[in-house]
Amino acid sequence: MFEALVNAFRAPDIRRRIIFVLGMLVIYRMLAVVPVPNINQTVLQNLIDQQTFLQLLDIFSGGGLRSFSIVAMGVNPYINASIIMQLMTGVVPRLIALSREGEYGRTKINQYTRYLTVPLALLQAYGYLAILANSGAVTEFDILSVSTISQMITLAAGTVLAMWIGELITERGIGNGISFLIFAGIVARIPQGAASFLASPDIAAGIAFGILAIVIVAVIVYIQEGQRRIPIQYASRVRGRRMYQGGATFLPLRVNQAGVIPIIFAVSILLFPTQIASYFGTPPGTNPADATIVNQVADAVVSFLSPNGVPYIIGYFLLTMGFTYFYTAFTFKPDETADQLRKNGGFIPGIRPGAPTRDYLGKVVFRLSLAGAIFLATVAVAPIIVSTFFQGGVVGGFALGGTALLIVVSVVVETMKQIEAQLMMRNYEGFIR
Repeated sequence: MFEALVNAFRAPDIRRRIIFVLGMLVIYRMLAVVPVPNINQTVLQNLIDQQTFLQLLDIFSGGGLRSFSIVAMGVNPYINASIIMQLMTGVVPRLIALSREGEYGRTKINQYTRYLTVPLALLQAYGYLAILANSGAVTEFDILSVSTISQMITLAAGTVLAMWIGELITERGIGNGISFLIFAGIVARIPQGAASFLASPDIAAGIAFGILAIVIVAVIVYIQEGQRRIPIQYASRVRGRRMYQGGATFLPLRVNQAGVIPIIFAVSILLFPTQIASYFGTPPGTNPADATIVNQVADAVVSFLSPNGVPYIIGYFLLTMGFTYFYTAFTFKPDETADQLRKNGGFIPGIRPGAPTRDYLGKVVFRLSLAGAIFLATVAVAPIIVSTFFQGGVVGGFALGGTALLIVVSVVVETMKQIEAQLMMRNYEGFIR
């Protein structure tokens, strides 16, 4: 592995990509400590320590929420915009036509996603400020005040900047830029989590979490590398006066084609109603008898979707499975693959070209997606279930559940695979054997 790293840095283009990614992550971490003005940091810290909901938001913001920095929202609005656009791509005729226009269509859809991110970021910024205002963390909150408007614009601009950094990493670096930003925020929390655990260690929880982490890492790597190889046979073709001999190859279908995207989508959907309900919750210090019906309903929603509650775990599991199928269907289209095989003279032995090939590929992908969906959902909820037996133990100290662990391992594995692909082009020995 170390030799491969040395070889990677010897290749000028790979070295530039790696250094570019590291530089962008350093810039993003610097932005995560630039605070938004008119925020009571002491009250904010206490509020985040008391609410698991805000801790989850802090993880997905890359650690920017704890200091309420200019990137406090991270790329959450962009992720929500991506979910909305992908749902609309399946029902809006204009977007359906764009999705079939290749690179041009994808570019236009990405452009619309960026446009949609801005109003969503402003709306979410207002929600963040409303939550903190109810807790006294915001010193001045009024939608018509200059202070509140400037805070909303600052947070929205931070999201746009984070989105731009993520897209630069994807385009000029190695790996998925959005996942890298979340990965950087999770890794940055490890020293703090270790210090919290050592301050009041729970040996039983530490052992349980350590064993579970090792098992999950091993399973993640095993599943991420698992694939079904569909044999493809190409017939001999005549072009002009030349005859091209047919050959045999295979079509690799990964067990988990969606990566960590379903996890991110599921968490975003689950956090959205809790975030909305938090706007209307009972303000701290208010007598419960004075709470309005709206306050009581909002408090009930927040309690019902508590990250350690049974409804949250069940919803998390089902949404992860659903988004796995959705994203796999979005990225892999059996009809287009079957059509490309037919046009290039390829066929699956024993399967007729055209509709039978499409149906066969669809059936295989459905079965593989089932295994991948169960795997993702199980990995996501397993640490939450374990944490219920060790309240306040190492799981709480690290604030690192299955979602965070899955993102970290998946990003590392995917990055290593991309570096390996670059190295194999230069006959270097890769990371993964």
